[in-house]
Amino acid sequence: MKTIICDIDGTLVRYTGEGHRGIVNKEHELLPGVYDRMRKWEAQGHRIIIITGRRESVRERTESELRRLGIPFDILLMGYADSGRILINDVGGKVKAHAVNVKRDAGWNDVDWGPSGLTS
Repeated sequence: MKTIICDIDGTLVRYTGEGHRGIVNKEHELLPGVYDRMRKWEAQGHRIIIITGRRESVRERTESELRRLGIPFDILLMGYADSGRILINDVGGKVKAHAVNVKRDAGWNDVDWGPSGLTS
């Protein structure tokens, strides 16, 4: 089992660029390949943590849209600025932390998950 930490805007759903107004007033649009991959990870027993720079004041709206889109998650971390997120982890016999950077709004159909250990 792995712990997967994933951003929302531009990664799971289309980035609106409208900040709070776009989050509150527009339906979120799921990006290609995200639904199937997230459901697969859930079925495999991986822990899914969603992290976002969105303010706590839009938690209810954010959770509602994630549920409507069928995105599974164990924890939703709100208010964590996306100007730089760094994961620090120890290395024993193997590397245990990986980063997968995806192009904004590109979806996940063409992502090589192999280096992260999240292969099909």
